[in-house]
Amino acid sequence: MEMKYDVLLKGGTVIDAAQELNAVNDVAIANGVIAAIATDIPEETASHTISVKDKYVTPGLVDIHTHVYYGVTTWGIRPDAVCMTAGTTTVVDAGSPSWATFPGFREFIAEPARTNVLTYIHISGIGLVYGPVGEMFDMAYADPARVAATLQRNRDITVGVKVRQGKGQVGDNGVEPLKCAIEAAERAGTSVMCHIGAGVPLPDILRLLRPGDVITHCFQGNGDNIVDENGQIIPEAWNARENGIIFDVGHGAGSFHYEIAQRAMEQGFISDVISTDLHTGNINGPVYDLPTTLSKLMHLGLSLEDVIDKATFNAAKAIGREEQLGNLRVGTVADVAVFEVLEGEFEFFDAHGTKFIGNQKLKAALTIREGKI
Repeated sequence: MEMKYDVLLKGGTVIDAAQELNAVNDVAIANGVIAAIATDIPEETASHTISVKDKYVTPGLVDIHTHVYYGVTTWGIRPDAVCMTAGTTTVVDAGSPSWATFPGFREFIAEPARTNVLTYIHISGIGLVYGPVGEMFDMAYADPARVAATLQRNRDITVGVKVRQGKGQVGDNGVEPLKCAIEAAERAGTSVMCHIGAGVPLPDILRLLRPGDVITHCFQGNGDNIVDENGQIIPEAWNARENGIIFDVGHGAGSFHYEIAQRAMEQGFISDVISTDLHTGNINGPVYDLPTTLSKLMHLGLSLEDVIDKATFNAAKAIGREEQLGNLRVGTVADVAVFEVLEGEFEFFDAHGTKFIGNQKLKAALTIREGKI
């Protein structure tokens, strides 16, 4: 018999928010794309059948905040080293390359990687080369025209403009870097990802952002937070959400505060996207990988279905890639993850050293990228 499919994942619970799926199904892959999803696909139709009974089959995770400009920046990690064992099939570098350093990012990072690597272009011409250096202390580094031109010429792997807004990144320039980032994004017809931190009032930032722009580090606790001194969500954050601003976790080494996340979520303020801000300073803890970050949000009250949605379809929508990424629709690229949910007692840490114990931990059992295991 001629084999119809290359890979058949049999008997797992398929979770796919794009299709409102959360049920036991088989998933068949052929020629690098999703070929079929059905309750019982015969094993003899596939060259390679894998039993995933009692496991969860999801779209490959999409991590919209990472730093993977390895060898050029102090932040950069090798994407394949962590992603291929974590169910993460797409990563977005959050502004490590600038318009000036982008050609090297394309040739030496994105093109050789097995992981699907996309990127934001930083509004600063020096990008994020070295952490402690405020890349927008000098406004001369901002060149919206060149950033926009780079985005327009490289739409296949670019998703928008990155800017960091905090005293340590912009000095006394306030929201001027953000204004430049928005100018570049408007020229290129794309969105902005804005890092928030202490020293620049968050309401000033939120007033400038447009529908579809992303606030990353939404649960950071360094100052100028989404909660006030009484632990209440500031009105400007609620208004921004209503206006279509996207809120992203962006855990990082200093940007996920357990108590702020807990207080926000108790008030119904839930992030739209869950990402890691994975880099050299947190890959060995407290972040490790995206499934670990998802497990922390499950401990805070989100369901498995919720966290998968926020790291697949919602994440893909945030970067304008939902037609091909973050879903298991027939005909889309076969980026697939298989997970186990471990039960027990698991130590987790936020980015400020706070320890908490979770009863579940998400663990990747299989990662498939473009149909290849």
